[in-house]
Amino acid sequence: MAAAAVVGGVVLLFWERLWPFVAAAAVVGAAGAGAWWAWRTHRRLRTGDARWRHQDRLAVSHRSVATVDGMDETEFEHLTAGLLRRDGCTGVERIGGSGDRGVDVLGRLPDGRRLIVQCKRYAPGRSVTSPDIIRLVGSTVHYGAEIAMVVTTTRLTGPAVKDAARHDVVTISRDHLGHWLNGASLSALMQVSEGGHGARGHLGRWNNTYGRRPGRRRSDARPRSGRDQGR
Repeated sequence: MAAAAVVGGVVLLFWERLWPFVAAAAVVGAAGAGAWWAWRTHRRLRTGDARWRHQDRLAVSHRSVATVDGMDETEFEHLTAGLLRRDGCTGVERIGGSGDRGVDVLGRLPDGRRLIVQCKRYAPGRSVTSPDIIRLVGSTVHYGAEIAMVVTTTRLTGPAVKDAARHDVVTISRDHLGHWLNGASLSALMQVSEGGHGARGHLGRWNNTYGRRPGRRRSDARPRSGRDQGR
């Protein structure tokens, strides 16, 4: 009891000298507590955001084509946009609707090229036709795009495949869509697309981004026979 009284007396005696240090310690302590709380909140939000993004990527990558068959057109367009984002495309935006000029999704490939996408969620009995391809090719000028792509739940007609190859339209038909849903990358699918890989003048940018040039189409790589050369 006496010791406490002595300590109290000393504190009162030197309070004028001690109080600035006590106040400074209180301010530093409050600032430290505030900084710790802010750091912990930021970390919790970042962890939650990363977990949400991871779950979203898993959800996008674990759908079957049969599941996609049950979607409406808008859901299919959003799914396509999600797959593009998953594979590194930037500025991806769904714009499907009236006046879209046959374009449902906009974005940029990882190498920076402007991309337009037409999504065709058709019943198995329907096919993407040549007029669909030609309309999309015309839209590249309106949107200033360097790559046009068709993603469909069905197949392309023979003339549509030929027009896609002629105009370098990337095509992802039903079988390739199944691979895309199960984790195959867009860059890999573009190499086996029936329609090619975009305008020839931009293949250098592909090489810089992916480290190699996409393979030539079989029709390009096939050696010409003597009869062909004589024509």
